[in-house]
Amino acid sequence: MTQAVGSSCERSRRPALGLIAGASLLLAAGAGASAQGVVKEKHGDWEVRCETPPGAAREQCALLQSVAAEDKPNINLVVIVLKTADGKSRLLRVIAPLGVLLPSGLGLKIDNADVGRAGFVRCLPTGCVAEVVMEEKLIEQMKKGQNATFIIFQTPEEGIGIPLALAGFKEGFETLP
Repeated sequence: MTQAVGSSCERSRRPALGLIAGASLLLAAGAGASAQGVVKEKHGDWEVRCETPPGAAREQCALLQSVAAEDKPNINLVVIVLKTADGKSRLLRVIAPLGVLLPSGLGLKIDNADVGRAGFVRCLPTGCVAEVVMEEKLIEQMKKGQNATFIIFQTPEEGIGIPLALAGFKEGFETLP
């Protein structure tokens, strides 16, 4: 990720139900399953959700957290961490609401330190998806950090920071198959 900038706003623990369904779609190999997956474990504000996509030989699991901005209830994010199909890498996927400014990408700060930006790779009916392969440095920052702030842009000048608790991330990450 490259340098991230932005402001912060309060978060709500209200689930973004429409986006959780979209997150589940991303877990499926062909992005075609409609089930939301089953919550297997909870670690702080994080959930481990699992499902067996059609045609898959085994269950696939992801670590997931959904947050909404209190002062802008239409601004929701779903943050997903999962293993690639070959099992060699971890992906960080974030589903942001439709209407975000795509060229500005998605910014990330961990404990107020800029981590960088990720580009949006596609938009679905449930939101736009930013995705990065997680390098060890990012994984360690998230395991050791207290809070992350994801920054989306509605205009080039207006960054909206959405705080995300990292409590439970380390434990949840270590349980992913």
